[in-house]
Amino acid sequence: MPDQPTHRPPDQRPEAAVLAVVIRAGQVLLVQRANPPDAGLWGFPGGKVEFGETLVQAAERELLEETGVRATAQEVIGAVEAWDRTADGRLQRHFVLIAVRCEWLAGEPLAADDALDARWVALDGMENALPLSRDVAQMARRAAEGTTK
Repeated sequence: MPDQPTHRPPDQRPEAAVLAVVIRAGQVLLVQRANPPDAGLWGFPGGKVEFGETLVQAAERELLEETGVRATAQEVIGAVEAWDRTADGRLQRHFVLIAVRCEWLAGEPLAADDALDARWVALDGMENALPLSRDVAQMARRAAEGTTK
C-alpha cells in the first residue's frame, strides 16, 4: 500500500484531529491552512484533540482559536485521513480527521493560530472558487443536508 511507511518507530500512530464544519445561510466557513498536511489549501478549521477532551469540545475550541467564530458542535458527520510527507515522499505523520457539524452562534472569521486566511464560501460552486483539501466539498454538503451517512 503506498501510504504505508517503510519504517515506523514502534510508538508512532495516527493522530486524532477534528474538523469544525460550520454552515450558515448557504455558505461554509473555510480556512487556508498554513501547515502540512495541505498547507496552502482550503479546508475546515480544526486541529488535534487534546487528551481528555471530547470531540465536541475539541471542535468548538479549535474553531474559536483559528477563526474567532463561536459555534455549538452538534454531531460527527464523517471522517477522512490525511498524510504529511517529507519532500522525498516518505510518510512522516498520519492524521484521522473527524468532521463535526457545528451550528454557528456568533462572530465573523478572522484568521488566527495556524490559518493564513478564513472566510465564508458559497456552497454552490465551492470546488471552483478555491483550491480545496480532499473531501471538503463532500463533507460541507453532508453538513448542510444534516445527514450522518
